[in-house]
Amino acid sequence: MAAVWQQVLAVDARYNAYRTSNFPQFRTQYIRRRSQLLRENAKGGFDPLLRRQYLKLRSQLLAQRYGPLSEQSSFRAYSNSIRSSRTTLDRMEDFDDDLRAQGARGHRRSVSRGSYQLQAQMNRATYEDKSPGSVVPTSVAEASRAMAGDTTLSENYAFAGMCHIFDQHVDKEVPKVQFANDDKNRLACCSLDGTVSIFQLVPTPPAVLRVLRGHSRGVTDFAWSISNDVIVTTSLDATMRIWATEDGKCIREIPDPDCSEVLCCTFQPMNNNLTVVGNSRQNVHVMNISTGKKVKGGSSKLTGHVLSLSFDSPGRILWAGDDRGSIFSFIFDMATGKLTKAKRLVVSEGSSITSISARSWISREARDPSLLVNACVNKLLLYRVVDNEGTLQLKRTFEIQQNSSPVHSIFCPLMSFRQGACVVTGSEDMCVYFFDVERATKAIVNKLQGHSAAVLDVSFNCDESLLASSDARGMVIIWRREQK
Repeated sequence: MAAVWQQVLAVDARYNAYRTSNFPQFRTQYIRRRSQLLRENAKGGFDPLLRRQYLKLRSQLLAQRYGPLSEQSSFRAYSNSIRSSRTTLDRMEDFDDDLRAQGARGHRRSVSRGSYQLQAQMNRATYEDKSPGSVVPTSVAEASRAMAGDTTLSENYAFAGMCHIFDQHVDKEVPKVQFANDDKNRLACCSLDGTVSIFQLVPTPPAVLRVLRGHSRGVTDFAWSISNDVIVTTSLDATMRIWATEDGKCIREIPDPDCSEVLCCTFQPMNNNLTVVGNSRQNVHVMNISTGKKVKGGSSKLTGHVLSLSFDSPGRILWAGDDRGSIFSFIFDMATGKLTKAKRLVVSEGSSITSISARSWISREARDPSLLVNACVNKLLLYRVVDNEGTLQLKRTFEIQQNSSPVHSIFCPLMSFRQGACVVTGSEDMCVYFFDVERATKAIVNKLQGHSAAVLDVSFNCDESLLASSDARGMVIIWRREQK
């Protein structure tokens, strides 16, 4: 039931920008009220089929009222709708918790004042904590615990074992594996054999949908577009390619501006027409994938080979890591695509920064923007983002084995509503580790064994029922979460 009403809220959020354009406060209040009503109705145990019919009719009515949003013109709207349907819901519920807490002390607020304070709270939320130093929900997060089933981290990250193994890239490193956006059953991986595979896990048995062929050397990284209709790949052959996922055809081949090996890429979250790439000439470039040209002012130089890239959720800050141990932050100009270098952090001189991941878990009380970093120092590093220039402050470290391999890690995106939050990483000891970021000791929540080489990347599907991991010998393993 929760999945259906979240989809309804996503549809409403997608069209919210068109409602009463002169009264943005009303749009905020409207989504808040819709969230409350949908949440309450979901508790009534209505027929799921009836709710899906409602979702379909609701979509048709909104399209009739405001006009259909074409796929090409709505990249940004679609991205905002997915984000709004979750983060807006979280912040609205958090505000309701505050109201109830203050109401218990005899305080009352008018609707207009409440709306104003809600807007102010949302504007501050990007760089604020509810409880200083914490990155997880507070003890009063009753709605959070209810949505997560009021279960512990260990229970939610108990995986029953291997669901499937893909081995068509055997003996060639698979540096990246990733599920499609908001998708349970479709994922892709790239390989140093020069290809990218797209898999479908349902219906069983899982199968390879298509293989993207065209690069003459190994594929180092790839990224799904927000709508999953396009994949961008980077390669040691000094090119990036744009692929249509529907038929696997190469839409465009774009040479690297410096004619050097392209090592990493990421889409601009608010404008999927722009992709940022990093290369072995120490340069970061913002590329327009429609024209195949780099954006004016969208280039900058690091101190070494650019190995990792990550935007924050609003797409305003870009972090880049290199093989000399430095992480740079850049301010991204939404209007022009220009990059402005802001801060530099030396994690460990000469130690490669192989993975950067901005916080993507959904926890309304976690006002602390965070960055998860893999560096070749045998530790997984969790940083706090302390200002709007991307300055980093070390919060926690977790012991793993990583001395030379390009290991990656991720935040658990969905289930971190309870007391505690989880991150997952690969490791050179051939294991996948789950860490609770709040435990002072014995932080390992789970440990998956099954790979025969260093685990290089991990990826959750949208509801965290499946986890994919890839290793240095070309194996991709799908793990299924144990159902309680």
